[in-house]
Formats: sequence, C-alpha cells, structure tokens
Amino acid sequence: MLKKIDIYIIKKFLGTYFFMTGIIMLLATVFDISEKMSDFLTNKAPLKAILLDYYVNFIIYYGNLFSSMIIFVSVIWFTSKMAQDTEIIPIWNSGRPFSRFIRPYMIAATFLMILSLFLNHFIVPNANKKRLAFEDKYYRNTIVVTDYHAEYPGNVCVYFKYYNGESNMIDQLIVEKWDKNREIVSFLKADKAKNRKNSKKWMLYNYYERKVGNKRDRIIEGKEKDTTFQFQVDEMATRENVAEAMDYFSLKKFIERERKKGSPMVSTYEIELYQRTSYPFATYVLTIIGVAVSSRKKRGGIGVSIAMGLAIIFIYIFAMKVMTVAAMNVGFPAWLAVWVPNILFAGIAYLLYRYAKT
Repeated sequence: MLKKIDIYIIKKFLGTYFFMTGIIMLLATVFDISEKMSDFLTNKAPLKAILLDYYVNFIIYYGNLFSSMIIFVSVIWFTSKMAQDTEIIPIWNSGRPFSRFIRPYMIAATFLMILSLFLNHFIVPNANKKRLAFEDKYYRNTIVVTDYHAEYPGNVCVYFKYYNGESNMIDQLIVEKWDKNREIVSFLKADKAKNRKNSKKWMLYNYYERKVGNKRDRIIEGKEKDTTFQFQVDEMATRENVAEAMDYFSLKKFIERERKKGSPMVSTYEIELYQRTSYPFATYVLTIIGVAVSSRKKRGGIGVSIAMGLAIIFIYIFAMKVMTVAAMNVGFPAWLAVWVPNILFAGIAYLLYRYAKT
C-alpha cells in the first residue's frame, strides 16, 4: 500500500518529467520552426498541415525518443532539490532502507516505461507516417537512388543505374530470372522504365528481352511495353527512416522481406525494431542511477548532481552510437548491440545502488 511519502515522490517524479518534456519540446519546436519555416513558405505548406500533420507528430516522436534521458534528468533534478531542502534526511533517520525509499521511483518509472513501449511500437509509427509524408511533400529533397541491386522471391534479380523520384523514372533497368539450378530463364533490359503509382504495372522504353528455351532462345525488342512485375518502385526507392513509420508487425514483415532481397539496410531496420524495446527499459537503469547520485546533500548543491547526470548521459549516448555502428558495419548482432549499453549501465546502477545504501 502506498504511503504519503510514496505518493509525494511519484507526483514529484511525474510532474517534473512532464514539465521538462514540455519545456524541451517547446524549445525544440522553436528551433525547428526557425530552421524550416523558409522551406514551408517556399513550398506553400498550409498552416493547418504545419501544425497538425507536422508539429503535433514532431512533438510525439521526439518527446518519446528522448523520454529516457528526460526521465534521468528529471529524477536528478527533483531528488537533488529534495536533498538540498533536507526532505530526504528524515527518511534516512527513520531507519527506512534505501530499497524502500526507491520504491515509488520504480513505480513511476514502470508507468512511464509501459507508456513508452506502447507509444514506440504502435502510436509513434502512425505519427511518423504523417510527419514524414508532410516532410516529403513540403521539405525534403527528391529521392534519388543509384546502382540498386536486390534479389526478390522466385529467383528474380533486379538492377538499375539511377532513379529520380521527381520524374519517377528509372534508367538502365535489368531484370533477370533464374531457375532452381541457378541457370538463367529470362533477361530483360530497358533504357528507361516507369512504375504506375500504387501498382505493380510498369511501362518500359527501348527494351530488349531474351527468353531462354530448350532448343533456342527467343529475343524480343521494342520501343515501348506494358508489363507487370512483382515489385513496385516504392519498395526500391525508400528513405533510410522508412522504418520509423511502421508499427511492430509491419516492421517485422518489412525486415523479413528486405532480408530475402539481400538489402544492406537490414541491420539498420533491426536496430530500429529492437531500440523500441530497449530504450523504454533504460528507464529503470537511469532512474536507479539518478536516485543514487542525487539522494544525498552535496556541498556544490544541485549543480554537482546535474553535472554528474549530464556526464553519464553523454557516456550512455556514446556507448549506444558505438554499438550501433558496430551492428551496421562489422556484423555485430543488432539485438545485442542495442542491449549492451543497458547491460553495462545496469552494472553501474548496481554499484551506485550499493554505495547509496551505505
């Protein structure tokens, strides 16, 4: 059963967290407006779309993305304030163990962790879908892809030299089909190709097609040809952050499809998937560290605790970046890469917890 001190700390925790999130997101929005407003005006973006389609979803995405860090700073801030105001000393003098003192913190952290998990896997992707669609229309540069190569189900290999999203035109498209024995069945080359929007229908220009037969090959050439492929241009020309707009189930299917195609971006997409779970669980680790470093009154005041907290955050972010690079460039397992920083800092949290109890 919760005591008055538990309710008091939980209110302090959640109140400080939501207040800091609001302030940080307000500042982030102001800076983003100053950077992008000229592009919005140039591209004649409607005010309603700017506010509802972009900035509402901008706040949802970045507020949740940095929630663990904001939680950490919030814990240090209000706990240091309580320590400096000698609100914690009576708790120590009452003989309560440190584990009892930290319980309301963990209750609040659990609430925020569950909220972040739900947002990460289901709400934020839908918000990102609207935000990224707005950026594509009013802010981002046109998608350009060069030297594309992928293998699709059915032993179909696809190559092209260049794609420009503005014209929706592909240069030097090559489609090869192989049988189970890896012997070529058909070969098609087109100087230019265009995919009809939201369909798998294609128009080929200046094409050459060779179909391999048992007795003789059949060669077909022409200026234009309507045909159908099992792929769309949207599957080939995607931005790196396309996974941000997919919920848990869609992203799992997308990763499996990209793995079958031999896409080099699979590790990036896997990191996005696993981070949606690892980041919320970092809430526990950072909460324990925050309480441990700020629950005792310090000579330098709140500033010392804040400085220690910022140093820990810097090291944590550095560890995440190192492991992410290792996963994308040297083949380190993506699931392990996103959990290693949590595991390392869990050890640090345990040591600080033991020290704080003494």
